[in-house]
Amino acid sequence: MQPPARSLPVPARRHVRLFQVHQFLDRFAAGLTVAATVLALQGRGLDVGEVGALFAIYAAVAMAAELPFGGLADGIGRKPVFLSAVAASLAASLVFLASGTFWPLAASFALVGLGRALRSGTLDAWYVEGLRAHAPGAALQPLLARAQTAAFAGLGSGAIAGGLLPGLLPGNAPGAPIVGRTIYDVSYAAGMAVSAGVLAYTVLLVREPPRERNGRAVLRVARAVPATIRDGARLAVSDPALRLLLAALALMLFATNPVEVLWPTVVQAMLEPERAAAAVGLLAAAYFLAIALGAHVAARIGARLEGRDAWMLGAVLAGLALCQIALAWQGTAWGFVGAFLAFSLMLGLSESPAASVLHAHAPDDRRSTLLSLQSLVKQMGAMIGLLVLGGIGDRAGVPAAWGAGAGALAAASLLAFGLAARPGR
Repeated sequence: MQPPARSLPVPARRHVRLFQVHQFLDRFAAGLTVAATVLALQGRGLDVGEVGALFAIYAAVAMAAELPFGGLADGIGRKPVFLSAVAASLAASLVFLASGTFWPLAASFALVGLGRALRSGTLDAWYVEGLRAHAPGAALQPLLARAQTAAFAGLGSGAIAGGLLPGLLPGNAPGAPIVGRTIYDVSYAAGMAVSAGVLAYTVLLVREPPRERNGRAVLRVARAVPATIRDGARLAVSDPALRLLLAALALMLFATNPVEVLWPTVVQAMLEPERAAAAVGLLAAAYFLAIALGAHVAARIGARLEGRDAWMLGAVLAGLALCQIALAWQGTAWGFVGAFLAFSLMLGLSESPAASVLHAHAPDDRRSTLLSLQSLVKQMGAMIGLLVLGGIGDRAGVPAAWGAGAGALAAASLLAFGLAARPGR
């Protein structure tokens, strides 16, 4: 079977390619700082507690702003809100490069959280609405998977480049970095350059139907945001399919986020200290690339399943539970790497069927709000998972915590199969 994009009308194929390139560049810019952030903070003299507090500030701002900005994007358009997100990210990097103490860095992380909330549900909604306009009736899941493949490939490539850049750039010495306060700040500067390119790309190439955007219109939309959020939340609560989907995704993040946060500690315990740092960096890049591969494979599988997205999600979540159990009980470094990459591949497989189910139940005038609500639910599941499974890990060890998380994944799989079995699916 040919990939579905080849049979799309020319405007739809152009729309898919434009968004794939956009997602790769945007996520490449983010990936450049993945390996550098903690090292740059430690180079500024921050201790582990302060680093954790900065990430907590980021998460708190992102969660608080998710729904308001989703409602704003539904009102004034996806493009201007996304451009505001890029501007917030550029401002965050500028503050980071200029700062050497905790509180200015806290402002930088708050801006990162603001940018995350502004991004949520913006151009993803624009992409889906464009597909439905250019190719009505086209299977959505494989086309969502193509975009997700590009996004995670960008993250993985950016993580590799950002990890290598500080050591490879001539003249970037510990005592006299080329930019900023540590040798790792050059990765932030590179991320800013790519983000500026994303800004220009969005301004020039992303088109959406015209909307009224003068000051009076923006004020009117801003006043309507609480009602937009309320209506979106009511829709999510009243629609049984959305309820099941959001519950499944919350359980999924409850289980998998402790793996994503704690796996470097397991790798470090398996290797000598001088080898552990390099192994963690390489495995972080491989993690994103394996997710990208999973998203690519999901496009092929989804094209053959012909719309049975909830069945696919249920099967993938069951496979993810098995991978997490296998990961929990690995005793060797190579065994751990194999199980971790299988786990990452399954994460990539899960992205597009879940997104396809959401979009199938999201009206255009609430699409960004529901995407933001989904993001908020996933973040809450992830946060609770870190608290609950992190506590189990402290008392009984990380493998026991991951094994307990596999039970939540099994429950999420059952919810997805229940969604698939609903009449009319």
